[in-house]
Amino acid sequence: MIKIIHRIAGALALLTIATFWLTTVVSELFASEATVIIVKTTIPWGFLLLIPALAAAGGSGFALANGRRAGLVGEKVRRMPWIAGNGILILVPVALFLGSKARAAEFDAVFYAVQALEVIVGGANITLLSLNMRDGLKMKGRLRRFA
Repeated sequence: MIKIIHRIAGALALLTIATFWLTTVVSELFASEATVIIVKTTIPWGFLLLIPALAAAGGSGFALANGRRAGLVGEKVRRMPWIAGNGILILVPVALFLGSKARAAEFDAVFYAVQALEVIVGGANITLLSLNMRDGLKMKGRLRRFA
C-alpha cells in the first residue's frame, strides 16, 4: 500500500507544481490581466492539494528507503531537502505574495521580479521532482539504466 501511496502522491505533487508553473507562464505571456489575477489568486488554494501530496510522497519515500542512503535511493533522499526548502522557504511565500499583489492589481516591478524568482525556483523544483520520479522508475525497472 505504501508503494501505491508514494507513486500517486509523487505524481500528484509533480503534476500540481507543473500546472502552477505552466499556468503562470502561459497567463503572463499570452493572457489578459484578468486571467493573470485569476491564476495568481487561485494557486494558493492549490496548496490544499499540493502540501498533503508532498508530505505523503516524502513520508512514504523515507519509509520505503528503510534507512538506505546509497545509489538511486540516496540521490532521491539528497534532493528532498532542496525540494522542501524551495517550497517552504521560497515558493509558498512567493505565491501568497503574488496572489496578494494580483488581487490588488499591483503589477509593478516588484511583482515581476518576484514572479521571475517563482518561475526559476518552480522550474528547479519540477526538475528535481522529475529526477526523483525518473530514479524511482529506474529502481523499479520501468526505465532502463544507461551507463
